[in-house]
Amino acid sequence: MEFFIDTADLEQIKIAHSMGILDGVTTNPSLMSTIGIKGKKQIMKHYLDICSIVDGPVSAEVLSTDYKGMVSEGEELNDLHRNIIVKLPMTQDGVKAIRHLSNMGIRTNCTLVFSVGQALVAAKAGATYVSPFVGRLDDVSSDGLSLIKEIKQVYLNYDKCQLDTKILAASIRNQMHIINCAKIGADVITAPLNVLQSLINHPLTDIGMNKFIEDTKKFI
Repeated sequence: MEFFIDTADLEQIKIAHSMGILDGVTTNPSLMSTIGIKGKKQIMKHYLDICSIVDGPVSAEVLSTDYKGMVSEGEELNDLHRNIIVKLPMTQDGVKAIRHLSNMGIRTNCTLVFSVGQALVAAKAGATYVSPFVGRLDDVSSDGLSLIKEIKQVYLNYDKCQLDTKILAASIRNQMHIINCAKIGADVITAPLNVLQSLINHPLTDIGMNKFIEDTKKFI
């Protein structure tokens, strides 16, 4: 499983990268806005800053909602840096744009996926990644992890010549989301820094380390 961090914060990206486990980054205009990045020029520069830290996939979301606009932005983002993955929404125009960009050899991430049908359509259109939102489904009393499992089952029915789309589990809220996605076989998870860090922590590890520290003082 690949680990992506879901943020636009460069310091958080640097911390995750320093852990030696980071494979990529996902971000979006909302995350950009929370750290004061606004306007196309600033956003494009920020993507380059992210790419200078992480040598892996960086999902960059289009701002347009119409087909022509998404294609134009997608081509521009693709030209920005070799690590950029163009993120597009699960809409009719978004699917059309995914197909167009895919035909051009441009990698894409289909976002806002909440059903197996949507994941199947994204894969048929040639999306490199499909992003089902686990936590947001949980928020409305649905089962986000079941969706990951069902998408995995559907994709496994076909060889990579027919469906070659990676499952990128998004809206990850806690470490159990990550662990269960790993059990199911999701290709990628994207999560905030604190959730990635939570995988390291365990109370028994803390107790063991504290005892070790106390014991070593006897030899100093």
